[in-house]
Formats: sequence, structure tokens, C-alpha cells
Amino acid sequence: MSNLIQQFEERELVSQIIKQENLVKLLKEKSITVYCGFDPSNDSLHVGNLLLLICLRRFQLAGHRPLILLGGATGLVGDPSFRKKERKLYSLKKIKNWTKKIKKQVSLFLDFNCGENSAIIVNNYDWFKNMSILNFLRNIGKYFSVNHMINKEAIKKRLNRNNYGITFTEFSYSLFQGYDFVFLNNKYNAILQIGGSDQWGNIISGIDLIRKLNGNVAYGLTVPLITKVDGTKFSKSETNETIWLDPIKTNSYNFYQFWINVSDKDVFHFLKIFTFLDLSDIQILKDRMKQKIFSKKKFFHREAQYILAKFLTKLVHGKRGLLSAQCITEILFSENKIQNLTENDFKKCVKNGISMIVLQKIQSISLQQALIMTKLVLSGRQAKDIILANAISINGKKQNNKKYIITDDDIKYGHYTLLCRGKKNHRLIYWK
Repeated sequence: MSNLIQQFEERELVSQIIKQENLVKLLKEKSITVYCGFDPSNDSLHVGNLLLLICLRRFQLAGHRPLILLGGATGLVGDPSFRKKERKLYSLKKIKNWTKKIKKQVSLFLDFNCGENSAIIVNNYDWFKNMSILNFLRNIGKYFSVNHMINKEAIKKRLNRNNYGITFTEFSYSLFQGYDFVFLNNKYNAILQIGGSDQWGNIISGIDLIRKLNGNVAYGLTVPLITKVDGTKFSKSETNETIWLDPIKTNSYNFYQFWINVSDKDVFHFLKIFTFLDLSDIQILKDRMKQKIFSKKKFFHREAQYILAKFLTKLVHGKRGLLSAQCITEILFSENKIQNLTENDFKKCVKNGISMIVLQKIQSISLQQALIMTKLVLSGRQAKDIILANAISINGKKQNNKKYIITDDDIKYGHYTLLCRGKKNHRLIYWK
């Protein structure tokens, strides 16, 4: 029950906060229920959502009760916050299926059997599904001022885009999220909502609605949206693939490599916000890097990245997933060159889940096709450009012929072709 907000600030985890002094005092005096919502806009959360799950874990470790709200209803509406255009609307069946999958994912990060502060998961579809539009407008809508809503930054940005604007469906989103907070305040005594900084306006709406309907005081805290130092979206890899928490969509090796390849400028900030390492230990790592003190221990020069990757891969993929990722990394990035990989090395890569596609040997495919099929590139044009830039290798040998056709000579031990974009992005083709 120490000053949890101070810890958040020291770790650069606070963007905005409501009534900070009162909240700090409250968190010291008693255990509270803090909630965070996740809309099912896909069948998996991604690393951009991971920070909030870890923040909920911090609250739980400090003795508070975390509550996860899954937006089975709000996912049908779509949050317009800082979106350039309207989200695609999905069917109720699809949203229900995605909600079930995400429920399993978030269950990995919190303790659901630890007494009074055991975590809770709820779905807002349960209280919205039987609410009539008349009751919604009369009992909730009347408390929202259109004048106030259109002055919110996220709404103003959409209103100023002539090509898109904003639909009434999206415009009503903050009403739904505001009522969520009211419902959770009534039923679970939730008095704090956390979210990304893009949710500030929606959180304020809920706090105001609680005051008007219940006469209660509620609080809000947002964390900064995470981007890399170069300004690129945090959840994207070099090949522009989203890094998902679902091991089927992003396997443990690619997840591990994503964190290994974090820049030196980003890694210490990420250690602060994503791990539970003491800040003093993080500073020691940072000082060591600045002093350029290296050891004979392999990978020591990227020690901070390996600590980050190990912690988060184990957290998301478990011990077995971490060991698999480390095994593939050891094979592909050891001093032994890729041209010298043994058949057993390839078998270990397959066993441990390297990104791989299976093709029939009777197929004749070009290098461009192979790059697209293995998702090392997104299009034929990109494949051609990457090949001409001399950034593609086949089994460790550079290939810059844009018309190159993969031959039997490119198939190792009768089954394996290892493609690499740059030095870090590997894909395996297994030939039957």
C-alpha cells in the first residue's frame, strides 16, 4: 500500500490523472477496485495492449482488485478515439467468438484466486443486450451535452476530416463506455478506470456520469501511448506485422525477437514500464551500456534487450515458449554461419516453432512468391525492391536477382530452405 502513483510516475506510466492527491491518499488507506476495458477488434490482443495488463498486475500486487471489462457490446459500436476513419463493424457472432478468445488471453496475466483482491472479468454485452434504445436515450443520453462532446479532441479531429467525418454510431461510443463505469461502480464498487491516453475523454465521461447518477467520486488514470523513438507504431515489427499475444498469430520466437531488436534508445524505457525490475537495477544496466563495458558472455552487448525479451516472452508464452525461442535464436545467431547449419539444427527450428510454411516439391515458385508466402514482404513490388536492395538471402547466401526461381540446390537435406530478410527476419520453407 505504498505510494503506487509515485511508482507509476517514476516508471513514466502516467499521462493524465484525475484528483491525484485524493487518489494517492485513497490507495494508501484501503484496497480499491480498478478497471480497464478491452474491445474485441480482433481475435487477439497485441503488445500495445500488454502495458495495461501489466499495469493491472501492478495494482493487484499492491493489494487492489483488478477488473477487466471485455467490450462485447462496445466492440459492436467501435471506438472513434483518434481513428482516421470509421472502424469496420463486425457481426455479433464474430464479436462473441473474439471476446471468448481474448478472455482466455487476459486470464494469464492476473491472479483470479487470491482472496479479496482476486481479479474479475466481465462483458458489457451482458448489461446492454436487453436495454432498449428508449431507456438508453432517456436514462443515459440526457446526461451528455453534444456541445461538450464535439469539443473533445478525438471528435474534433474526425469532424475536421471532410472525407470521413463521424457517424452517429461512433459518436455515441462515449455514452456506452460512460455507462460501463456507472454499472461497475454500482455492482463492484469500481472507482478507478485506467486506459491509454486516447481514452481520456471516454474516462472523463464515465466519471461525470457516476457523479450525476450516483453522487459518487470516481477517478481516472491514463498511460502514455507507446511508440518507438523513431515514431513508428509500437506494435509493428520491421515487416509491418502486428505482434500479437496469441501464440498462433505470433509465435514465441518472433515475439522474443521483437524485444531483442528493440533499440538501445527504447530498451530502458521499456524495462521501466513492462517489467518489475527495480529502477536501480535498470539504471545499473544503463550505466553499463554507456561505459561500454562488455564481457565474454555471448550477447552481453545487448544485455538489456535480452532481459526484456526473456521476461516478456516467459510472461506471455510461458517457460516452454521462452526455451523454444532461445533455442532457435541460439541456432540462427550463433557464430556458426547459416550455410553450415546441420540437419539437426533445422529439425530443432521446426520443433521449436520457427515461422514456417509447408510446400510440395512439385511446386515451382519464384523468390518473390516465396517472400510473399512466408510474409517476409507484403507485396510483389516490395519483394522486388527488397531483392534488388540485396537484402535477401537463401540459406545464408545473398540473392539479388529479382527473377530468381528457387531450385533443388536451395533445398537443404531434402526439405529445408531458410529465407532471411536483412539479418534478423527468418522464415523457413519445409518441402514435402
